[in-house]
Amino acid sequence: MAYEKLELSTPTPVLSWAGHPLGKDESKMAQNVASLPFVFKHVALMPDVHLGKGALVGSVVATKEAVIPAAIGVDIGCGMSAIKMPFKGNKLEGKLKKIRLDIEAVIPTGFNENPEVEKAVTNWQHWRQFNNLHPGVQDLETKAMRQLGSLGGGNHFIEVCVDTDNQVWLMLHSGSRNIGNKLASCHINTAKDLAKLAGNNLPDPDLAYFIAGTPEFEAYWRDLQWAQEYAKMNRDVMMARFKRIIEKHLAGGKVTKPLLEVNCHHNYAEKEVHFGEEVIVTRKGAVRAQQDDFGIIPGSMGAKSYIVKGKGCTESFCSCSHGAGRLLSRNKAKNVYTLDDLIKQTEGVECRKDEDVLDEIPGAYKPIETVMANQADLVEVVATLKQVVCVKG
Repeated sequence: MAYEKLELSTPTPVLSWAGHPLGKDESKMAQNVASLPFVFKHVALMPDVHLGKGALVGSVVATKEAVIPAAIGVDIGCGMSAIKMPFKGNKLEGKLKKIRLDIEAVIPTGFNENPEVEKAVTNWQHWRQFNNLHPGVQDLETKAMRQLGSLGGGNHFIEVCVDTDNQVWLMLHSGSRNIGNKLASCHINTAKDLAKLAGNNLPDPDLAYFIAGTPEFEAYWRDLQWAQEYAKMNRDVMMARFKRIIEKHLAGGKVTKPLLEVNCHHNYAEKEVHFGEEVIVTRKGAVRAQQDDFGIIPGSMGAKSYIVKGKGCTESFCSCSHGAGRLLSRNKAKNVYTLDDLIKQTEGVECRKDEDVLDEIPGAYKPIETVMANQADLVEVVATLKQVVCVKG
């Protein structure tokens, strides 16, 4: 499916790949963003689009000389990492539970952090810039060190998957942890204070922005890039531990070389060239899909996930969806579904099946196949994965 241009009276058009009409609140949110004076060309909505804070999750917003901190969100640099291993799926037989328990033992989830800081973390070169970050996070360096290599909560996960060729894949989803959240919150508050001072008549207070060339913009941009690097490193550290667990169970501890490695953000901003002009592209729940970019689009636990290659579609600012997208809020999912539903919907997946992960039930998400069909012009599928082990944050 190609995009449709939404019937909204905004100075900037809104192009949608959703394949269905937006709800009233979603339309309002799209309208709010598209009415900002510095939005470039149009706003692009991905097939998994749903309500967010300030801007829709699953939206791509290109701006000239301005950035909206809340449009990136508080989980700066949240994204995915996947590696294709040189093992066949039958090697996993009888080992799934042991693998899951090993993962849970070495990778902290939820609010937990690492009891000790490993050498790869201590040696990370970006600690040198920590003193330059926002004053509001200067007491968090030790915590940030301990959390580097931890999963976090919510919809963050670690999975062992098998593709349609029976090849084993390792996949995980995480971001910049507490430090990214705190940095984002500090700068969002500054942007809101500035908007109040300037008497800016914003359609939504969460769309407060910084203008390029101002000290506030420079400070936010520096911290944003740092947090994005932290998020990527966080995934790298976890993936290295995860890989060692799989090698222990499938290769007798022998180090192996992955056949493919992918690591991509889906909550971030970057300077890019589109339609011949340099702009700031904010992807809130969207993945960069330039020609031949590899990306990861996960379904819910119990559904399929996809490794894709970008087609470089200019109208989407070379982007694609970041997942299936929620159908029900966390609270609604807990009210609609029971523990029995969770057990049924995650059949064949080695995972926790308790009340604490009920809000992540597959039924709370849009069908991933529909999402993929709606973005056939944005990406091509390289591999289709099905998870056999899932560890939730």
